[in-house]
Amino acid sequence: MTLLKTEDIQVYYGNSHVLQGVSLEVKPGETVALLGRNGAGKTTTLKALMGLLTPRSGNILFKNSEIQSLPAYQVSKKGIGYVPQGRHLFPKMTVLDNLKTGIRKKEDKSFLEKIFNLFPILEDRLKQKAGTLSGGEQQSLAIARALLIRPEILLLDEPTTGLMPIIVSQLKDIIKQLNDEGMSILLVEEKVTFALSVCEKIYFIEKGKTVYEDKKENLQGRQDIFTRYLGVKGI
Repeated sequence: MTLLKTEDIQVYYGNSHVLQGVSLEVKPGETVALLGRNGAGKTTTLKALMGLLTPRSGNILFKNSEIQSLPAYQVSKKGIGYVPQGRHLFPKMTVLDNLKTGIRKKEDKSFLEKIFNLFPILEDRLKQKAGTLSGGEQQSLAIARALLIRPEILLLDEPTTGLMPIIVSQLKDIIKQLNDEGMSILLVEEKVTFALSVCEKIYFIEKGKTVYEDKKENLQGRQDIFTRYLGVKGI
């Protein structure tokens, strides 16, 4: 069974053909990374999956139902959580008020306890304005807010950007814990070693097209693949 799947999606910004054939799939409970050079189309892919951009052609399926024409709020309701690059918090609102933007039902308030178990620092910062938090705390808040919709899959766009190594390590543990509890993850990440540490399957995107995919274990020692598609050495 496939949870989330794209079939040859084509996305434009005006006349600029940004995604020229992205096909990927995420199965229930699977952790998947989408890797590529800057400007390859990674963030655009996540925005299309989330309903923030509408493909001109191709299909996006969630649990075998087409969602490519749905607006973002309907995509979210179906069970897709999204943590955008840059976090997009409300900086002048408190931590608690930011979290409340992710609560749709009264019973979701009880779910906050689980959120605080994952991110105990947030409980200590409830009355603090989001804009005054550290980078790691802001990322924790962004993920926590996305989790409040209780998604079946979480889309993470460059979650380690600007974070100190110790916070990156903590984030890795949180992603693994979420996955151990059954959540699927689709990760866009610039730190290749981080992506390889949490993901089972890797897709490579080049010039708006998925060009290679494989399981992590099959990529061990394949320096040629990482050099060709990412321009990095020493993986």
